[in-house]
Amino acid sequence: MTYLRNAATLILAIVMIGVLTAFAAIPLVGGAGFAVNAGSDTVDSDLADIDDNESLPEVSTITDRDGNTLATLYDQRRYSVGEDEIADSMKQAIVAIEDRRFYEHDGVDVRGTLRALAANFSSGGVEQGASTIDQQYIKNYLLLIDAANDEERAAATETSATRKLREMKMATDLEKRYSKDEILTRYLNLISFGNGAYGIEAAARTYFSTTASDLTVPQSALLAGMVQSTSAHDPWTNPESATTRRNDVLNAMASTGALSPAERDRFVNEPLGVNENPVGQANGCIGADNAGFFCDYVLSYLEDHDLDTDELARGGYTVRTTLDPAAQDAAVNSVRSQADASTPGVSLTSNFIAPTDDAHEVVAMASSRTYGLDADVSETVLPVTHTSEGNGAGSVFKIFAAAAAMENGMGLDTTLDVPSRIEVSGMGSGGAVGCPENRYCVENAGDFKPRMSLREALATSPNTPFVAMAEKLGTDRMTDIAVQLGLRSYGAPGSYDGESSVSEFIKDSNLGSFVLGPLEVNPLELANVSASLADHGRWCEPSPVLSVKDRSGQDVVLDTPPCEQALSRGVADALANGMGGDVRNGTASGAADASGWSGPISAKTGTTETSLSAGFLGFTPGLAGATYAFNDGSQASPLCTSPLRQCGSGDLYGGNEPARAFFTAANSIIDSYGGTGLPRYDRNYDRGNPTRYRNAADTSGTAASAGNSATQQRTTTGWNMTLDEFE
Repeated sequence: MTYLRNAATLILAIVMIGVLTAFAAIPLVGGAGFAVNAGSDTVDSDLADIDDNESLPEVSTITDRDGNTLATLYDQRRYSVGEDEIADSMKQAIVAIEDRRFYEHDGVDVRGTLRALAANFSSGGVEQGASTIDQQYIKNYLLLIDAANDEERAAATETSATRKLREMKMATDLEKRYSKDEILTRYLNLISFGNGAYGIEAAARTYFSTTASDLTVPQSALLAGMVQSTSAHDPWTNPESATTRRNDVLNAMASTGALSPAERDRFVNEPLGVNENPVGQANGCIGADNAGFFCDYVLSYLEDHDLDTDELARGGYTVRTTLDPAAQDAAVNSVRSQADASTPGVSLTSNFIAPTDDAHEVVAMASSRTYGLDADVSETVLPVTHTSEGNGAGSVFKIFAAAAAMENGMGLDTTLDVPSRIEVSGMGSGGAVGCPENRYCVENAGDFKPRMSLREALATSPNTPFVAMAEKLGTDRMTDIAVQLGLRSYGAPGSYDGESSVSEFIKDSNLGSFVLGPLEVNPLELANVSASLADHGRWCEPSPVLSVKDRSGQDVVLDTPPCEQALSRGVADALANGMGGDVRNGTASGAADASGWSGPISAKTGTTETSLSAGFLGFTPGLAGATYAFNDGSQASPLCTSPLRQCGSGDLYGGNEPARAFFTAANSIIDSYGGTGLPRYDRNYDRGNPTRYRNAADTSGTAASAGNSATQQRTTTGWNMTLDEFE
């Protein structure tokens, strides 16, 4: 009885195979008897999808400006290669073991299917597969590419007659669309080889650290054999099974004539020869080493410019970034020389930007923190280098008051009163100890001459004269200058409280403390303020990307905003000169001397009240940047210097670790960016227009228009250009 039942099963299976094959060979028309008509649209859709190679997930690569790989992103680690980039031995091996009649059938191998069925019947198990390479390609495509959820993945692998018929129909249609070599190449690029390797190129790299084109015969045989079961034949976990399966492939290759018996006998005695461990690639910015924060910024930037991370992970893009590896190493080393990566609660960031004719290129982005996931050693993946952080850049913001005052006629040599204390009305309340109600009171941090020029005030940074400027002119234009030069997040709707922007809050409150920089700041935006001043008052969006190419090598054009003249060139260049005293005899001179810095540079230090954070901004004609120390823990505390740390009563200043980190990094790279220097400027800005400034009183509206009405001239000759006429 058992024999009769088995015979009946065999006969029924043979009949079914014949029926399925017959139906697969005819058009999908009504009345077929199977549930085929309902799926005809799906078949056509799937074949159309297969036609579009863009749907095959591939690795995207992010490089520095020299083409060195920083990071890879992928949904499936795959590198598609062409027909001529795959070794002949690999093609011969996969055909020999998986579908030896591949070049003879039309997608469905009736003889092979019957032979497999008979072998399985006689053994009482599954000894041979029944699918052609065409059918395997269809099945793997629907499983690995088309399926978006578990239900669709189950449908791609179900064992129903309907699914088998659909697969066979698609296999025969596939033969009408592509040549045999195209199908084989597509198949080898698609399938999984285990250990995270999709496609033959990734497999060659993973198992042998070679390429698909350079695979040897025994290497090809091992990989071809693994297709049956990547886990059962894994050479690291099951070396005996892998060896047996590889030799089965070598025997199959000999039986097809791809190898001679002598070659087969030689190869079966060779060791597997795989790498000591699988060679993979880190997925995402975690593999970018000391450029992890920059990589994170690149992804955020691309997301904001309509190329999201999911698309990158599948699209096979090549993103060439602006990162200068020498500048990056210098920036990372400098911040970590000034701040221990494991110190709790405080970190130090550094960003450098190179202004060019049409962009502000981010050439370095560093943090004292290590980019990583181990919080026990203070690693972080938070974007501490390019989001709003800390308690403000302090006196760096005095440059915005100075710019507004210069627009209104103040000169670099204008003499300012420097009282030890100032009390103002209508500009907020509080401040220094003993401040009357509804007054804002400010004192200087240290002793200063009772009168000094604007140039001296920028270098030595007393508080009172800059608050006096805000009282006289109002904060509207000062705030606008800050936003337009680079602090763009301050102008973002809802950035203050979900309804008002930071800039709206400052202007509506006429907040006098704004010129002393008490608000959290984005370190990258602060660096871009520096770049805008270096660029003669011209703002450009800070960019980390030089080019994006798709998998076919075509340029992907990102929608980027045009550059804008944020501050008149005359004011910007004069202000840059006025900032040149900081390193000569001002608050940054000690750090400059200690680092061996020589040559002119525009600079400004900044420290917030009680040293909760501190910053430094500096620029030369070709290189601009900013460093920023701030609380990055759950609780803010005053910060102390030497070493940089949280403490009970702060003594950190922008001229300490922030300035030292800047000069240490800039010293080693400045020659690559044109060297040191200040811009030429119209000397009329030394004296200014005393009458105009004397008569100015809350003229933020007219100041804004005056700042934008100056003649704007740009050439490609750098800083030695025709100067603006002084207004």
